[in-house]
Amino acid sequence: MPALERTLPRRAYFDDDVFQRERERIFAREWYCAGRAESIPASGDYSVVTVAGESVLLVRGADGVLRGFFNVCRHRGCELVLTGARPAVEHTAGPSGHFAGAIRCPYHSWTYALDGALRTAPFLEEDAEFSRSDLPLHPVGVDVWGGFVFVNLTPAQAAAEGRTLRAQLGEAPARVARYPLAQLRTARRIVYEVAANWKVMLENYNECYHCAGVHPELCAIVPAFKYRGGSELDWESGIPHRPGAWTFTESGTSTRAPFAGLDDDERVRHKGELLYPNLLLSLSADHVAAFTLWPRHPTHTTIACDFLFDPAEMAKPGFDASDAVNFWDIVNRQDWTICEGVQRGMRSRVFERGYYAPMERWSLDIRRYVRDRIGDLDT
Repeated sequence: MPALERTLPRRAYFDDDVFQRERERIFAREWYCAGRAESIPASGDYSVVTVAGESVLLVRGADGVLRGFFNVCRHRGCELVLTGARPAVEHTAGPSGHFAGAIRCPYHSWTYALDGALRTAPFLEEDAEFSRSDLPLHPVGVDVWGGFVFVNLTPAQAAAEGRTLRAQLGEAPARVARYPLAQLRTARRIVYEVAANWKVMLENYNECYHCAGVHPELCAIVPAFKYRGGSELDWESGIPHRPGAWTFTESGTSTRAPFAGLDDDERVRHKGELLYPNLLLSLSADHVAAFTLWPRHPTHTTIACDFLFDPAEMAKPGFDASDAVNFWDIVNRQDWTICEGVQRGMRSRVFERGYYAPMERWSLDIRRYVRDRIGDLDT
């Protein structure tokens, strides 16, 4: 029996100091998934999201380009879009609002073009001391892959260090290249509030040792998830369903057609990807469940789950995503319930750290990822 690997220590899941280090060294530094590009479809449409405690304004320009800015006026620092009690991530898949050609600060009416350039500052004339060109909005890095929008709060530093989105994604795009992610559209979105640290969800996602006990409905469709504690799953080829089943619905089937271009394995198997730091993809032959994690507090995470389908299927009369959505909602709530149980249990005075069984070996990469970025928490 191999020795059990140790998890990160208890404080990695509770301490404000650790969480602030994660905000600065992971969420503010890495390319962070902020949702779907389709949610900001037209010129002037915008969304406001909160990343690493910063309010970020994503806006579609007149040229069709999606750009990002800190939601801060260069004059006195007022929010360009007043958030107030606005939820930190939209509970719908559409834009937060629309600018009629320009971004106007609600305080003193400094007005910016959709590309961030300062257009007007009332009653201020340009001279040697004041030039509008010196005061554009503070930019946020924006890039798109597979229809997903990623933002970077330190774009100049990322560019200087060659930290591109493509470099961060690594081999994942090649592994899912036959899924038409960029063409898919959101049929439904469910937003969950989970009383657990964001890493607890990643660790749960990366193993199926828990599946037999936590997910009976899922294992009825994919018996391989419970075989030997999920120790022999081949994620490269995909995970086979039970005979006659080929997608994640209660019946394991659907009237929807599989995505065109999938190989023979992908048409009958399930694949998954963890794209650090906050995007989880679960890929079926006819739909994709995309989870974006929004860490709010050491012990609280918002999770937005977008259910993506082929728009040609969505346009058919009688299209109904509920067979997949309802099944996923059952599985998701089982996961969040057990993750909250982990978080509560770790509060005990007797808990110092946990252990990874051999079939949880993929979670070792989460430990490595965090240590590489915020340092060894054991010292």
